[in-house]
Amino acid sequence: MNGDSKWGVLGQYDWSIMAPELTILVFATLLSIIDLLLPKKTDRRIIGVLGLIGVIISLIFTLSNTGTQPASILADMYRLDSFAVAFKAIFLTGVAFAFLMSLGTLDKKDVHYQGEFYYLLLTALLGAMFMASSADLITLFIGLELLSLSSFILVGIRKKHIQSNESAFKYVVIGSISAAVTLYGMSFIYGLTGTTNLYLIAERLGNVYQGGFSYIVYLAFFLMFVGLSFKISAVPNQTWAPDVYQGAPTPVTAFLSVVSKAAGFAIILRIFIIMLSNVIDIDPTTGEMKSLLVDNLGLYIGIVAAASMIIGNTMALRQVNMKRMMAYSGIAQAGYLLVPFATFTVLLFEQTLFYLIAYLFANMGIFAIMALVSKDQGHDEIRGFAGLFQRAPLLAISMTIFLLSLAGIPVTAGFFGKFYIFLSSVARQNYWLAGIMMATSVVSYVYYFGVMKQMFMRTNPNGVNKIKVPPCIGIALVVAVVVTLFAGIFPSQVIDYLHNNFLFENMMQVAEQVVMK
Repeated sequence: MNGDSKWGVLGQYDWSIMAPELTILVFATLLSIIDLLLPKKTDRRIIGVLGLIGVIISLIFTLSNTGTQPASILADMYRLDSFAVAFKAIFLTGVAFAFLMSLGTLDKKDVHYQGEFYYLLLTALLGAMFMASSADLITLFIGLELLSLSSFILVGIRKKHIQSNESAFKYVVIGSISAAVTLYGMSFIYGLTGTTNLYLIAERLGNVYQGGFSYIVYLAFFLMFVGLSFKISAVPNQTWAPDVYQGAPTPVTAFLSVVSKAAGFAIILRIFIIMLSNVIDIDPTTGEMKSLLVDNLGLYIGIVAAASMIIGNTMALRQVNMKRMMAYSGIAQAGYLLVPFATFTVLLFEQTLFYLIAYLFANMGIFAIMALVSKDQGHDEIRGFAGLFQRAPLLAISMTIFLLSLAGIPVTAGFFGKFYIFLSSVARQNYWLAGIMMATSVVSYVYYFGVMKQMFMRTNPNGVNKIKVPPCIGIALVVAVVVTLFAGIFPSQVIDYLHNNFLFENMMQVAEQVVMK
């Protein structure tokens, strides 16, 4: 009776709203079985092609949900809304680029078990997608751990590479500590409210805060924020990034720099915006009512953003390894992405999405070119880009466009991404944060232009041998260049599309439980 009742309840749900996740789950399972059955000498790139097909199918399912009303299943533990759709589209696009990159550059001598590599990418993606759709602390944490565990193995997948082993060890240790800190913060929230559902927490936490537990609410926030800062490689939890980026295979580094970072922002925004939306702080002397998240905690988030921008950009200046430079650049980019959260204007969601789109295509383009150059030169040093314009003019021009976008130079998506965030700081009168944004952006020109100087003004000591671009990477680069320039030339069209199809208030609406008709 009990078992029949359980299966009867599960059968009531309309599982079609989980089509993107179920697609990835089916393909990950299928690829693991195929990998086991294929002879050892068979080229495993067929598994990568199948994985890419699965990602594309899942992306189609995801985009088909654009503009739909919020819906949920499993007692509101899984939620489909504009927030989830937008971030899933970013995750899937980033993983598609990682597949294209690996199909063109992954060396069997370097990564012996290539089949594992491809379906581990899918399981990591599955964890990120569950994070975007979860409305409960339990499922959020499960998605976080699925992403983390898969990422740990991917970083150390070059088993005979000592640097990869060292990177994986550091990543596991720091990641485990961060997860424990995050879970500790969540336990305080559960203890205060008696629930793990974010929307029920939002209903109860305001009364708890006013009931004399304000310090515990602050403690829970800081524990969770510090723990989750690991995923976005922001200060104070950024020290792992340079070593892990350098030791991991380039497609994995690209995945960590974009998909894992975007997943970190998804969980941070989902948890804190919903959880703290109804918490009001009342000044005991004036009786003025302030939002805890916007008026009180915004300062601390702004300090983390400023520290990430300053440390990331200044440390990148002294790097000679391209991966380490991009790691510190990623720390700085995390700081820029935290600014809208710190200032919290009505355009928070659009600004964050626009910047993530600009960052996704520019970063993936850079890592794709870096993978080709590293394979040609045999190392990841910046000097390997010397004379790239003579060896591969189109690669050098594409690399320049991507670097200019990250630097925030006009006619690229990155410029308007930073410009919109800068305006939000000024609108909220956070002039100090806007000033740090401008100053650190100028600092970033030094190391970004340093790479361009190598490509156009230096000659390569190994000669001017042409670099062959595999078709899969050529497709990725064309798409990345087109999107970067289109969003930089027609930013209003992109913003309007985001504003009309991905409503921020959609995340705060009560979702309808979807059942089978």
